[in-house]
Amino acid sequence: MNFNPNVLDCAAAPIAEAWSWVKNPGSDRLIDMCQAVPAHLPPQSLRDYLGEAIKNGEGATYTDIRGIQPLREALAANISARYETGLDADDIMITAGCNQAFCSVIDALCDKGDEVIIPLPCYFNHNMWLSIRGISQKYLSFDPQTAVPDPNEAASLMTSRTKAIVLVTPNNPTGATYSPACIEQFYQLAREHGLALIVDETYRDFIDSERAPHGLFKHKDWRDHFVHLYSFSKVFSLTGHRTGAVVAGPALLESLKKIQDCTAISAPHAGQLAALYGLQHLHDWKLEKAQELQDRASAIKQAFDHPQLKYRLVCAGAYFAYIEHPYESPSRDVVKRLIQEFDLVCLPGSYFGQAQDKFIRLAFANVYEKHFDEVIRRLIASQA
Repeated sequence: MNFNPNVLDCAAAPIAEAWSWVKNPGSDRLIDMCQAVPAHLPPQSLRDYLGEAIKNGEGATYTDIRGIQPLREALAANISARYETGLDADDIMITAGCNQAFCSVIDALCDKGDEVIIPLPCYFNHNMWLSIRGISQKYLSFDPQTAVPDPNEAASLMTSRTKAIVLVTPNNPTGATYSPACIEQFYQLAREHGLALIVDETYRDFIDSERAPHGLFKHKDWRDHFVHLYSFSKVFSLTGHRTGAVVAGPALLESLKKIQDCTAISAPHAGQLAALYGLQHLHDWKLEKAQELQDRASAIKQAFDHPQLKYRLVCAGAYFAYIEHPYESPSRDVVKRLIQEFDLVCLPGSYFGQAQDKFIRLAFANVYEKHFDEVIRRLIASQA
């Protein structure tokens, strides 16, 4: 057989490769800071509800391509309240996770040879999909002091083939949250050049719930330029149920329906039921878990103040801490040693785009504060 060269040239799946370096996956010594996974299960009430629903035969069928109407209505109400705007179900498509949402939006917007502007470091699955589709990536440079991309630099990268700008905020892998003013600048840039601004807000529920992350939905023409991506996986601990969403204008959603019908047909029905239950019943639980993650981010910042530690914390927030390591070695070699000699499973910065070999990513969502002292101890030991 002959294979697509874009797929052959694409980097291996990062999580799987990192775990292939683990000598004893069942060891009690392992500290897993590799993948962004909640440390907690969904609440018992959601599990009980979903179990009964499945026993009664619910969730076993296809749904409308766009997703079940009650979920789209509930998410529209949720977004309208959070962003102080007015949306309805027709602005939303439910997808098989946020990754599928991103892939489908890219397929709807871009042809082979087109360009997408994306800040460094970038979420590796975004990078992989663009590479597989033969879409050129124009990178915004990384400032390790601020961890925030520069809209003026994006303007300098525009060409006639540029179709979209992609932001992830709160960011994966850095944990940085971009300010409303920064996001607004990117929106104005996209509008000026007739592009799409794609903002992946998978982790928006883990930052200040009293303030809107941005004001883009208040623009009368937001449907012409703005694409909001969302995931239920982290906020309700539903990673295995693969349920996400795209919020966009009607023209893009019509194209997405064609793509969805050829890929997932519809997002998993049971996952949609679980997400709906979460939106209807788990607001207080969500806030409690969000506070836990904010406290954990504060704790890891404090832990990295250790005077003997040569690893430098660049940024921490949401689920992630982005760390500058003290070695001349490539980040892949640094991480492989941390895994094999110190049982600390994490990811090298090289997985997150070019010029990231000085960094590693720690995902702290599935590691409680009580483990942070041991994480620091192992990092210090690795400096010997």
